[in-house]
Amino acid sequence: MAKKYKVGLVGLGWVGGAHLDTLVKSERFEPVAIMSTRKLDPKEVEAKHGAMVKIYNDYDEFVADPDIDIVDICTPHFLHAEQTIAAANAGKDLIIEKPLALSFEDTKRMFEAIKRNGTKTSVCFEVRFTSSVAASKSIMEKGLIGDLYYAEADYYHGIGPWYANQRWEVKKEFGGSSLLRAGCHALDLLLYLAQGEVEEVFSYGNKSPNKIFEPYDYETNTVTLLKFKDSKIIGKVSSVTDCRQPYVFNVNLVGSEGSIKNDQFNSKLIDGLKGWSKLDVALIDSGDVSDHPYLSQFDYFAECIDKGIDPHNNFESAYESHRVIFAADKSVATGRPVRIDEFK
Repeated sequence: MAKKYKVGLVGLGWVGGAHLDTLVKSERFEPVAIMSTRKLDPKEVEAKHGAMVKIYNDYDEFVADPDIDIVDICTPHFLHAEQTIAAANAGKDLIIEKPLALSFEDTKRMFEAIKRNGTKTSVCFEVRFTSSVAASKSIMEKGLIGDLYYAEADYYHGIGPWYANQRWEVKKEFGGSSLLRAGCHALDLLLYLAQGEVEEVFSYGNKSPNKIFEPYDYETNTVTLLKFKDSKIIGKVSSVTDCRQPYVFNVNLVGSEGSIKNDQFNSKLIDGLKGWSKLDVALIDSGDVSDHPYLSQFDYFAECIDKGIDPHNNFESAYESHRVIFAADKSVATGRPVRIDEFK
């Protein structure tokens, strides 16, 4: 029988609740503790989520709990760095919600602690686990669209006062940027599928004139152009977190012999194909965390720990995605192209 890993969650808000519900469903994990600034009632948590857990209000006591194998960080972005470092130093493996942190310096400190302690990590770029992504990756690996030379990913999600996180994400010091807080899913997915090294980015930013988004003190709409090493691939990522429309996540991959467009595919290497062929896959079509494929991500993490290997969505992979994000945000701020090696 496969081992069940015991998890302690940090934070029980919107995202933490979705994580807890997923851990309860999984056969590979057992939630055993929750760290919260609130005085949670264990009986209420059990009634709502079906998990019997210990409640902590002190983080040092929480990470010292010998029953916890994995710490699952679901707190606001600006708290991730210190919580990650403390958990790694306490010998815990980690599940970390995106973004990793709000500054490159904090991200580096987290990475150093993880490497120093041999910590296994799973970062919540969970859209990688959607079936449309798995199909796209398989099609590309089989060479059916030839050599990729253009890739784009578009994230459209109006995040206004109807989202609980908006109350603190409106300030740059807590929310970071459009890419960091949300569009990072699109950028990370593009890098995951393109499998290339970004050399330079150039980004523009602006903001919706709608009064709903006035509280934000940073650009809530950004477009980033990506130049890959040796210019073999160019890409584009849009992060539109102030739109007034239903959620949309577009992925277009253009190769020398064909293309993939969301759930559609065409290849000149397959005889008889005329127009787009429809793929029977699930799309990334919801911004609600309760609809995200956390179960696939978490169970995959358990399998990787079993085998002593790192998952493809580990901290190192997310670190590289964040280097590109920090470069893009610097480009918006300075109005110039930014090389990724400025963030060594």
